[in-house]
Amino acid sequence: MLSVNEGAYGIVEEMLDYSEELKIEAHELSNGALVVDCGVNVEGCYTAGLMFTEVCMGGLGTTSLRVETIKGIPLTFIDVVCDHVAIACLGAQKAGWQISVGDFFAMGSGPARALALKPKKTYKRIEYEDDFDHAVIALESNKLPDEKVMEFIAESCGVEVSNTIALVAPTASIVGSVQVSGRVVETGVFKLNELGYDTRKVVCASGCAPIAPVVKDDVVAMGITNDSIIYYGSVVMTVKEFDEELFKKVPSIASSDYGEPFYTVFKNANFDFYKIDPNIFAPANITVNDLSSGKTYQVGKLNEEVILQSYEIKTI
Repeated sequence: MLSVNEGAYGIVEEMLDYSEELKIEAHELSNGALVVDCGVNVEGCYTAGLMFTEVCMGGLGTTSLRVETIKGIPLTFIDVVCDHVAIACLGAQKAGWQISVGDFFAMGSGPARALALKPKKTYKRIEYEDDFDHAVIALESNKLPDEKVMEFIAESCGVEVSNTIALVAPTASIVGSVQVSGRVVETGVFKLNELGYDTRKVVCASGCAPIAPVVKDDVVAMGITNDSIIYYGSVVMTVKEFDEELFKKVPSIASSDYGEPFYTVFKNANFDFYKIDPNIFAPANITVNDLSSGKTYQVGKLNEEVILQSYEIKTI
């Protein structure tokens, strides 16, 4: 059986071997848990962001970088490829676990969720759970977790606390920008799941999105990193079964909140996520190859104007 925690653990070991080159820093806590700082008190780098993304996918996805232009402006793009889509995206990468212990709060993603079954309905739907003696979690936070946080994670995952590893990066960091754009395929798969599609029928998928410039404020960073996917994220899927009406609802353009930078939408909602149409969290553009019919379909579009408005790039 595929183990997302085992796959992630191998990548983490490599990250630790090259921590200086990756501009990250590992801290062993008094209870033996390992916290890997990828951007809180260190710079991090693009390569660390790629490896962070692959850890989130449990080693079942590969990533790379390239430079493309949007209206003549060069930007770095991430490419993501995955051949075990439901497990990698929903079983691991999805940010489906709110970690709240004392005054520490973070969104948890990555393979540790498959041990804790967070949320259980996701794993029941894709018929997957992991069995490994190490738990690897990715935390989106500007604060490093302490012993109590790591003990909570270990207990939830059913492993020894000394076998628990947390990779941490703020949204407003290099690694943060890379790993959010690296969720371009996952957002499409998540949307399909929410619409009732059996994501186990997605045979393989690839995607790309620009990496948002790093800004100083975490809330603004959350906005522009989401825009990378909402307005310029592209996904290609090969599926066993195609439903035209369902797939029309997948791209972000199907949302009533589409058309403005996400930070503006969030601000207009008084920074209340529950007032935002959840359909906005999706890729801009999707191409689907249906194996059952041999036909290919495309839905959605890229939006150069909004993505450049969001990034606020000044030409000098």
